[in-house]
Amino acid sequence: MGHALITAGTKGLGRKVTESFLEMGHRVTVSYRSDQEKAEELKRLYPNANLHLVQADVTQKKDLENLVLEAENKFGGIDYLINNAGPFVFERKKLMDYTDKEWDSMVRGNLDAVFHLLKLTVPSMRKRKFGRIINYGFQGANSAAGWLNRSAFAAAKVGLVSLTKTIAYEEAENGITSNMICPGNIVGEMKEATIETSRKILDQDTPIGRSGTGEDIARTVLFLCNRDSDMITGAVFDVTGGLDVIHRHR
Repeated sequence: MGHALITAGTKGLGRKVTESFLEMGHRVTVSYRSDQEKAEELKRLYPNANLHLVQADVTQKKDLENLVLEAENKFGGIDYLINNAGPFVFERKKLMDYTDKEWDSMVRGNLDAVFHLLKLTVPSMRKRKFGRIINYGFQGANSAAGWLNRSAFAAAKVGLVSLTKTIAYEEAENGITSNMICPGNIVGEMKEATIETSRKILDQDTPIGRSGTGEDIARTVLFLCNRDSDMITGAVFDVTGGLDVIHRHR
């Protein structure tokens, strides 16, 4: 079994990803920013698993360096890099109303953090001739779609699309793949819910009739991380249930 590093993997969309890797028997290092209670809850649920929790703010380079150092000291080189963390400004507002601090947070947390983590983990992947990199985007990111009132987040994620593809091309010869997953409108409890749970609740806004869940994202991540999924790299996958996420609030 391999070693997965999952940022912000103790709650939200990252929670099911973490659980899925643990249930498959992988060694897992998970970062959390501030919610220690959720981190400890995860540890209680998997007391016998190879799980290592590290507090880290992905907008801070030093925290990322410490995260990878602790991960490698605990479980060795990282095979699966899951860049789940992604700061988000929930207030809907136009670009001209963003503060410098908000802009910097969006770019540092959604784009710069991935750059730093790639620099810290790809060298060991090269040595083993194996690696899986998963980044997160938003529906429409692959076509550089504009997203009304989400300018900073959208700009960072569209930049991440190009980075995802570029590292895929550059590292293919080393057995490393890089792909992006674009979740749909998965909110509230559905972020940590199962597919079975969502099928019991009618969602008229989503064409398939149910809300997306954390399990939908986890299943996609695990598929792309499979050793036999090496033909899939530099790709962007919308996991939306057919919902046009970026235009639904206009």
